[in-house]
Amino acid sequence: MIQYILECIAFQLLFLVIYDFFLKKETFFQWNRVYLIGTFVLSLILPWVKIEAFKQQVPQTFARYPEYLWGLQNEAVVVDSNDATWWNVTWQEGVLYGGMLLALLLFGLKIRQLYLLRKSGEKVIYPLFTQIVITNSNIAFSFFKSIFIGDKVLKMKHDTIIAHELVHIKQRHTYDLLFFELMRIVGWFNPLVYVYQNRISELHEFIADAQVSKEHKTDHYEQLLAQVFQTEHISFINQFFTQSLIKKRIIMLQKSKSKKVWQLKYLLLVPMVLGMLLYTSCEVDPKSDSKETIDSTSLKSSLEFSYAVVDEAPIFPGCEDADDKRACFNEKIQQHIGKHFNYPQEAQDANIEGRVNVMFNINSEGIIENIKLRGPDKLLEDEVERIIKRLPEMTPGKHKGKAVNVPFSIPVQFQLQEDNTANMVSEISDDAEMEPLYYVNDRKITKLEMEAIDPNTIESIFILKDQKAIDKYGEEGRNGVVEIRIKK
Repeated sequence: MIQYILECIAFQLLFLVIYDFFLKKETFFQWNRVYLIGTFVLSLILPWVKIEAFKQQVPQTFARYPEYLWGLQNEAVVVDSNDATWWNVTWQEGVLYGGMLLALLLFGLKIRQLYLLRKSGEKVIYPLFTQIVITNSNIAFSFFKSIFIGDKVLKMKHDTIIAHELVHIKQRHTYDLLFFELMRIVGWFNPLVYVYQNRISELHEFIADAQVSKEHKTDHYEQLLAQVFQTEHISFINQFFTQSLIKKRIIMLQKSKSKKVWQLKYLLLVPMVLGMLLYTSCEVDPKSDSKETIDSTSLKSSLEFSYAVVDEAPIFPGCEDADDKRACFNEKIQQHIGKHFNYPQEAQDANIEGRVNVMFNINSEGIIENIKLRGPDKLLEDEVERIIKRLPEMTPGKHKGKAVNVPFSIPVQFQLQEDNTANMVSEISDDAEMEPLYYVNDRKITKLEMEAIDPNTIESIFILKDQKAIDKYGEEGRNGVVEIRIKK
């Protein structure tokens, strides 16, 4: 999503540069109107377009983890479709949605302001528009088929003002402004949306001025423009008078009509769009070079040590005072996966399940990087990658007193909803001749008690096998241990 947003903004910037440098000063007002609206829409669509003929494979090499590292941490975190959380928002998403909500509230206040003006004004209905006279006011603007005009303006010669606003109404300029107003709500963080709206707003005035000047003497109209009217500061109305635009409007009225040959400038759009399509159609072709495979020697030489051999393992936030920081780390990873897990609906519909092995680096600054995944389907891999990217910054691991990079691997088992809890943990019991131990929230239970657990109440299942189970539970854990966490 972030890449899509950045591409949209980059495309909009290029389109605006072309407009400001080559098209803005021309009198092809209708062409410019189409250009501004069309290029903004194009900037939203182009990042999704992939032209087969333009596709190129862009090689990307990366260091490949050796096979032995993938199995060092073999405790599987088992999650099923019932574990999907309905509210799973990062702080970045919270800021995004919060900004959208605030922008929507501001939009609502502007609509209310118009409603109050309309309600307080005297309405006069004409065939082409509704005139709303505002008492003791100098305002003059249009919104859809309504012209809001102050009673003080009506006392002077106002024919040209009405004619001007009628152009806005007939050409439906309000729709243009409302489109960009809605884009401001969705993309409130994008400064170029405001630039686009400003450009289209001034263009509307040029269009209306050009139409009215055909029927009224230019010098009289310019004199009228010099009058000072009160305005409402609403971004999606067509105001007759805006101080920042008066000088530009007078200059445009005096400007000679552009020669048609200059319409060829719009052809600049063709190579630009083709270049954007070429960019969006490129695909990354990840290639691993066997020479770049990380082995145990290169790990040590580059200050990287596997989780199993590093002197001091990375510390997960909250585990600083734990007696067994490695066990606490594993438990926190398990809780993190269970908390943020969201079984992709598309994968559920296609009955896709299975194990995704994920390997990532906790670098010397405690940052998660270089995530690699192996799984039965990209949908499941993408979900695990999303979860791992949300891991917090950690205290980095140390070896011989120096902060080092620590690769860590963990398998995540995706399982669709089962009829009972026993089926959900059958993976370990099928491999053992004797029953494994069962723990619920650190309390030992029997198999019968385990089978009675409602799967909908389970937050996650953590499976310990072989030496890992023995290290934690002693000899009684030789047949494996199933650790179950119940939702709070």
